[in-house]
Amino acid sequence: MLVEFRVKNFRSFRDEQVLSFVASTDKTLLDTHAFITGLKAAPHLLKSAVVYGANACGKSNLIKALQYMRGVVLESAGLPPGHAFGRLQPFKLDTTSASRPTEFEVTFLLEGVRYQYGFAITAQRIVSEHLLVYKAFKPQRWFDRHFDGDSSKDVYDFGPSLKGAKNLWEGATRPNALFLSMAVQLNSEALRPVFDWFANRLVIFNEHSPLSPQFSVQMLKQEAQRKAICDFLRAVDISIADIEVATKQAIIRSIRFDLTTGKQEEEVGEQAIDEVKFHHVTEHGKAIFDLADESSGTRNLLFLTGPILDILSKGLTLVVDELDTSLHTLLVQALVRLFHRPDTNTGGAQLVFTTHDTSLLDAYGLFRRDQIWFVEKKPDQSSTLYPLLDFSPRKNEALERGYLQGRYGALPFLRSQAFEVNR
Repeated sequence: MLVEFRVKNFRSFRDEQVLSFVASTDKTLLDTHAFITGLKAAPHLLKSAVVYGANACGKSNLIKALQYMRGVVLESAGLPPGHAFGRLQPFKLDTTSASRPTEFEVTFLLEGVRYQYGFAITAQRIVSEHLLVYKAFKPQRWFDRHFDGDSSKDVYDFGPSLKGAKNLWEGATRPNALFLSMAVQLNSEALRPVFDWFANRLVIFNEHSPLSPQFSVQMLKQEAQRKAICDFLRAVDISIADIEVATKQAIIRSIRFDLTTGKQEEEVGEQAIDEVKFHHVTEHGKAIFDLADESSGTRNLLFLTGPILDILSKGLTLVVDELDTSLHTLLVQALVRLFHRPDTNTGGAQLVFTTHDTSLLDAYGLFRRDQIWFVEKKPDQSSTLYPLLDFSPRKNEALERGYLQGRYGALPFLRSQAFEVNR
């Protein structure tokens, strides 16, 4: 479970920003909207968090930051020596930040153990890296790495709790690789849970990693999972009685262009194609529709439902940019409530998402006040992330009205003359 995410000097986030899942002392909806951790420092962790803000304020950058951190963990060990980190964008609108490292840190709970891992990075190299492990209240420092500019070398400090061939892993770690990633590649079992959390327990959907229909399609081929997907779609009032997946062989023609000869060659081959058929039943009749015949909202809901049911069963962390795209507000509420219901979220799954749907703020029982966050862009164009709790809202406060009236900030600044019509 995600406890906390920190980012500094990434895209519009110049100063350090913190997204926390540690529940406040408020007892409202605590039994359904939070997990009991057994930790003294964080007795309850929230099951979901929602992030609001104007267009271009930096909401998506928060998700991109976590996605970038994940990418460096998974890919840095395979980078060629001297290869620069692509797409790394520090805050560019002041000369000081543009030359400073970008910093990431994530804290998560896995099988009762709390891990706190982070690193600082420039386009050319890893500047620092650290891992703290809390098997009890007092942390164990497993390793600390920092670049010494005087000697132009990485300096390592290993704690006694990290077991394994530390000298081998250190020697194999290049300037543009994480020690964590290289050690796991060289069979460090002690560090594997940290690497695996990024690889297998963190799921991100955004413009760089869009929803794929194939996951849900493969689930539909299995009887129990097909039934679960259909049951959910029926529960949200879609007249789908059943979904059928038929696999057939199709002739695929492709053109290959030879640059050396300038000739084109046509290649013909067979490929298995999955066809999704929707069985609709009403009191007046029934019909079968192809996937292309369904609305974009139904397709998006289907493509989301499969991964979400899998995430709930495995207790993963799901991060989604603009969850409400092509979905009615009641459907978004239904998806969020799946994470809050103890009977459907039995594995410790969490949901983080951005949205512009302000009606969710006042949806009955949907969020605790500590689950609501805002991102606002300041006049110097840097973004700030802050919780609703900063404003100490009353328990029965009309949050949607307060937000739209500007009480919590994070609204677009509209110049009225820009929308005037010339007469």
